[in-house]
Amino acid sequence: MREGMYYQTREDGYTACALCPRGCVIKPGGTGFCRVRQNRQGILYALNYGKYTALALDPIEKKPLYHFFPGSLILSIGTFGCSFHCSFCQNWQIAHAATDGEEVSPQRLAAWAAEAAKQGSIGVAYTYSEPLMWYEFVLEAAQEVKKAGLKNVLVTNGFIRPEPFSRLLPFIDALNIDVKGFTGEFYQKIIKGEFEPVLAAAEMASQAGKHVEITTLLIPGLNDSGEELTQLVDWIAGSLGPEVPLHFSRYFPNYRLDLAPTPIKTLEAAQALARQKLQYVHLGNV
Repeated sequence: MREGMYYQTREDGYTACALCPRGCVIKPGGTGFCRVRQNRQGILYALNYGKYTALALDPIEKKPLYHFFPGSLILSIGTFGCSFHCSFCQNWQIAHAATDGEEVSPQRLAAWAAEAAKQGSIGVAYTYSEPLMWYEFVLEAAQEVKKAGLKNVLVTNGFIRPEPFSRLLPFIDALNIDVKGFTGEFYQKIIKGEFEPVLAAAEMASQAGKHVEITTLLIPGLNDSGEELTQLVDWIAGSLGPEVPLHFSRYFPNYRLDLAPTPIKTLEAAQALARQKLQYVHLGNV
């Protein structure tokens, strides 16, 4: 465990977490929505600090990042916990089911990354679950990886407050940010989160000069309307730039959402629409 960096302790012993926009107020002995930040006698601890549940050497395209050192590998690592609770979660066994993991220090992870570089790896991707809920560890590890001359990648839902995000960004080279839909209603009902902070984080990363790619999982009848996709594309083109890649991925039944898989024609229609304003539009899981 490690004490969390962004919280306040109230007079009644409750802690107010200030890492993500949810702003959980946590009773003594309780944990936040993410399950990994716990109030112990007025101190907020990160329960997942230095613990990982998944580790692999992946192609960079799997993140997916198609325009950041294409053809390379990257050491990918993840922990448990998430600031969202998507009903269609693709990694729910890691994000919501796991409660512990193997131990690693930031220095050890950087050493692993240096070894992996001998096999063509460019650095470390913090992925699989939500790396922003692994904040203290990722912040320290990213600095160690940078010292080794390697790259840091976030695969994230982008749900974080500006202050902690601005502190982390100098050590991050590239991000794939999930924009899971483009309405507040979709985020509230299906994601159990908010919409606007994700867009703000993507804009912050882009303005900081980081390589950004966007992913949207298209779910039939929930976030695939022409109007919603047009708003998504207009936002990327206008706020991030037409050169920012967009990935549409295909939904398959998982976790608590059991709908028919996304039709291929839906993905192809979305790609055709997006290509009217964006230079790079990719389809995944087709």
